[in-house]
Amino acid sequence: MMLLDTLIRRGPGPQTEFMLQPDRQRLAETLVAFANADGGTIVIGLAPDGSVADRLLADEMENALGLALTVCRPPVRTEWEQMETSKGMVVAIRVPRSTELHSLADGRVLIRSGVKNRPLGGEMIRQLAATKSTGDYEIETVPGASPDALDPEVIAEYIAKREERQQRPVRKPPEQLLQLMGALDAKGQPTVVGLLLFGRDPQSFLTQSGLVFVRFAGTESRGPEGLPGYGRREEIRGPLARLLEQTWQVIWEEMRVEAVVRGLQREERTEYPRFALREALVNAVCHRDYRLRGRRIEVRMFDDRLEVTSPGGLPGYITLDNIVEEHFSRNPRLVSGLFQWGYIEELGLGIDRMIEDMVQAGHPAPTFRATPYSFTVILQNVRQRHVIPRWEMHMNERQIRALQYLQEYGRITNSDYRELCPNISAETARLDLADLVDKGVLLKIGDKRGTHYILK
Repeated sequence: MMLLDTLIRRGPGPQTEFMLQPDRQRLAETLVAFANADGGTIVIGLAPDGSVADRLLADEMENALGLALTVCRPPVRTEWEQMETSKGMVVAIRVPRSTELHSLADGRVLIRSGVKNRPLGGEMIRQLAATKSTGDYEIETVPGASPDALDPEVIAEYIAKREERQQRPVRKPPEQLLQLMGALDAKGQPTVVGLLLFGRDPQSFLTQSGLVFVRFAGTESRGPEGLPGYGRREEIRGPLARLLEQTWQVIWEEMRVEAVVRGLQREERTEYPRFALREALVNAVCHRDYRLRGRRIEVRMFDDRLEVTSPGGLPGYITLDNIVEEHFSRNPRLVSGLFQWGYIEELGLGIDRMIEDMVQAGHPAPTFRATPYSFTVILQNVRQRHVIPRWEMHMNERQIRALQYLQEYGRITNSDYRELCPNISAETARLDLADLVDKGVLLKIGDKRGTHYILK
């Protein structure tokens, strides 16, 4: 169970909920929402500001949990424990991600979206059910793979990175830690996620887990007279950490770097922003469908763009329309492992940052292409000036002031806007900014308190 101070510091979010007192209805909704999404922890007796309930009875909490579980269809698996604080006792309820589709007794299917539990419509319910019905492929054992197939050096590196990230030592023996992660089964045999993260040569068992990099000359995949137009082709293999490192190195060798002078300082500007490029690669590795054999991740680099294609359509209830706001992991154990390793900075925020970094570097926002069997991220390297066409200038003076602010600072929030225009209300500021989004001038990034806007 996650440490209490970590939960308090993180606050309510996609995988955390605080309830000062046990509320049966809200508890049932959150149980279903967490189980349908990426799991989470509900802390009873703790307010969002970190204050603790004056008096929390374990019997009262257990009764509320029992009543909440009776309206979950099917019942949600939970585990809970009491946690002492200097101000009193709280109870932490851990809800693992479920391989089943859960609903409430009234038929609602909920998922966790930011700090809220959101109901899904019919098509999204069918899409989520189809994803869950595939079973938990990550923890299936791999035929022919023995414990010797795992690399002790890679495991040691992971543990060191995990300790560094958590700022505390890992006290469990490696084998026990790997079993808790799902990398080993109860008999000590490697699973799919175990081989992907720690295998000496995962592609010997999971041939689809490699990556192909191709550098094309020009903007098309074909050269003169229909011949292959690529100048470099690399097949990259190894555990996923090594796969990411080697792919990054290959792309770095092929990227153009230009010098930019700012004042007296000379800076090097890469063809693509580092974070956006890394996020596209990490997302492909984390979220591809490893059940699909016969096709590997493909990175195709052209003069004007870079395409990263991962096998498998969008997971769960994710669509092209909600991909920025929502988060669902097809491979949650893999995502957790790479997060602890340090390859993922903050869960669920990568697409936002990718868009923001590309736009602030002067490129168009990334584009996404989804089919039932693949998902592609396209990064274009055409730098653009932030010029607002005359036909978009049906704006009030406040909005024009906001655009000037954006061209200087790159982003603006509702509170920034109200500082620029101190005589307006928060609602007027919201409507002004929403109007600029509707006009196609701004992109809205994030949700609730994390919302900000950048030039489109």
